[in-house]
Amino acid sequence: MRPHSIALLAILLAARTHPLSAQTVPDWAQPGSATHNQVPPPADFHRPTRTLAEPIGIFQGQSDIGAAVVPGNSTFDPAGKTYTITSAGYNIWYSRDEFRYLWKKVSGDLSLATDLSFPNPEGYGDRKVVIVIRQSLDDDAKEAVAGEHGTGMIHLAWRPETNQQMKDMSFRFGGTLNNVHAKRIGIEKHGDEIALYVSFQGEPMHQLGPPLKLPFEGPFYVGIGFCSHLPAKADTAILSNVILEDTAGKVK
Repeated sequence: MRPHSIALLAILLAARTHPLSAQTVPDWAQPGSATHNQVPPPADFHRPTRTLAEPIGIFQGQSDIGAAVVPGNSTFDPAGKTYTITSAGYNIWYSRDEFRYLWKKVSGDLSLATDLSFPNPEGYGDRKVVIVIRQSLDDDAKEAVAGEHGTGMIHLAWRPETNQQMKDMSFRFGGTLNNVHAKRIGIEKHGDEIALYVSFQGEPMHQLGPPLKLPFEGPFYVGIGFCSHLPAKADTAILSNVILEDTAGKVK
């Protein structure tokens, strides 16, 4: 078989294996609007995660969880200790996720926090920067997620077991705090308890809401990520001053 025929066959096989493309994003993956509701994906819909197991900053590797149709990208500036994460992805929700994830394999207790910003003011409102503890890199993994949305909403969410629907505690700010964004978010794992921490204007980090209880078997993954909330359009977030400690009580 000629080389160009082999290449064409590989493309056709990839299209059959990964039927979702930028031209064929299904209706369920489209973001919510005045005329459309985003709904959960089919129960049997999964795509294998793409992983680059090379160190980036303090993390051991990075992955496109759920293989969004537009591949993600991440860079680290050691001078400014800044991570720039670009990612598409329909959501980090329901029974499966799509987002760019920078991770480290760990066990036991931990503290992780980051400053964050959205450099593109025109991004989708539900895009989110996340701090995530995951049992695996599969798109439907058990996980705990501390997230801040483009609108400023903050949540602590979790998937209790593999391929289950997400649950969450959402903190929606209105009135005089409308569109207020936290400067810094953090997460702490102490035994089976996981708590959300925030700093709105540079004040010391403080716990927001009660912790959730979710056991993880070590080793598991912990790290930072971003999702544009648009299945075929990438956006960018900047995360800086990231601290990761292998003990609880060190969120700062």
